[in-house]
Amino acid sequence: MTTPDMRARRVLGASAALMVGTLTLTACGGSANAHNDSAKNAKDSAKTSAATIDISAKDGSTDASINATGVKVSGGKLTEVKMTVAGTSTVVPGEISADGTSWKPKEQLERGTKYAIAATAKDANNRVAAANSIFTTVSPANSFIGTYTPDNGTTVGVGMPVSFTFNKPITDKKAVQSHISVTSSSGQQVVGHWFGAQRLDFRPEDYWKAGSKVTMKIDLDGVEGANGISGVQKKTVTFTVGRSQVSTVDARTQTMTVVRDGQTVKTVPVSTGSPQHTTYNGQMVISEKFTQTRMNSQTVGLGGEYDIPDVPHAMRLTASGTFIHGNYWYNKGNPPFGREGTSHGCVGLADVQGAQGNTNAQWFYDNSLVGDIVVVKNSPDTTVAPDNGLNGWNMPWSAWTAGSSA
Repeated sequence: MTTPDMRARRVLGASAALMVGTLTLTACGGSANAHNDSAKNAKDSAKTSAATIDISAKDGSTDASINATGVKVSGGKLTEVKMTVAGTSTVVPGEISADGTSWKPKEQLERGTKYAIAATAKDANNRVAAANSIFTTVSPANSFIGTYTPDNGTTVGVGMPVSFTFNKPITDKKAVQSHISVTSSSGQQVVGHWFGAQRLDFRPEDYWKAGSKVTMKIDLDGVEGANGISGVQKKTVTFTVGRSQVSTVDARTQTMTVVRDGQTVKTVPVSTGSPQHTTYNGQMVISEKFTQTRMNSQTVGLGGEYDIPDVPHAMRLTASGTFIHGNYWYNKGNPPFGREGTSHGCVGLADVQGAQGNTNAQWFYDNSLVGDIVVVKNSPDTTVAPDNGLNGWNMPWSAWTAGSSA
């Protein structure tokens, strides 16, 4: 079978033979300079561009980074880069650097998506170089991500740990932990601790110093956390630690004392858990705040004992359902606050329906940050588990550091 390339070679061969014959007939009268000029032009045209283009995602690859994919050039400058979702006309916006030596997408790429990049560049002599790549980013099945708290730019209380929850079990904990760093402007030593295979928390030995800045650097892109499973996250997160506030609930006296920056600012009556549903002891971190929220006993395994659609000024203390919140359904003729525990394990403060009253519950809600500490003491219950919520402060420092894989 004759291919186009074979036909081209045959034509070229015939032309070359004819040229040889012609040169043979006219050699005595031909121009040597013309021959030399022709050879020089042919040599110049054969020169390639000095520009070398490197597309980080290699052609045909199936595990390209969603963060680091881009184009670089040496020996020249980029003139055009076009990136599309392969097989479509959807263009991925990007920008060539000011010096013309690199290009990157403006936004993070999607996982498990096929893309195409076509790039051209010129060297100092305006000779053109080109490169192309069609590749697929790492798939969700072959990657892991970690949801984390606190968020970038937030201000939190002194008890707020950095907490990662990974969507897949991590077997190489050392590799993952070594690619997450948490530092504080206070200079406090910060250590990570693993709760099982999917949760990693960081904290200092004592509460964060008020007013400090904490920086979390996540460099998990391409890090293998388990066999065939790589990370995709690469970012820096910073947050601020606000004033220090630690509120102590005494279940024996049914009071809560709020201490801010070392000074007592308010003591309020509360109602903790009843004898049948006692409140955990220990240091608990406020992890969420809701002006109003629904509370249903079935979600915490208590059957149909209650279903309140509009619990006011609710702040979560544990993952298992302990809150400190307002209570408007109490017996108005015999208020329990400061007298007895009547809840199903939560800490209740006097409030009104609709969360609009000037009440103790509203005051505490307005004066609390996510990350503030609520300590419960003198309850007949046990101490809350360190991984029930963001409550690692209940673990001795020696045990905390022993759970590190750094």
